[in-house]
Amino acid sequence: MNKTELVQAIAENADLTKVQAKAALDAALGAVEGALKKGDKVALIGFGTFQVVKKDARQGINPMTKAKIKIPAKKVVKFKAGADLAKKVNAKKK
Repeated sequence: MNKTELVQAIAENADLTKVQAKAALDAALGAVEGALKKGDKVALIGFGTFQVVKKDARQGINPMTKAKIKIPAKKVVKFKAGADLAKKVNAKKK
């Protein structure tokens, strides 16, 4: 599912126009992005948790040249699915 399809699904499920659904989705994603930029954790009970974690610098290998390279430290966003979402994803279809 891409963003356009998600906007369509939101519009249908929430009885909104596509323009309203896109605005709502953009606002929600902007709020999550803003919280993560500040270093906050975003917990959506039943769905999952987004948080920023720091990855330390490390040494890697360029697969083409086999030369050792230094991979700098960086921050990455991690998502951990909540119990309800995990249960629904793993439920067997009837």
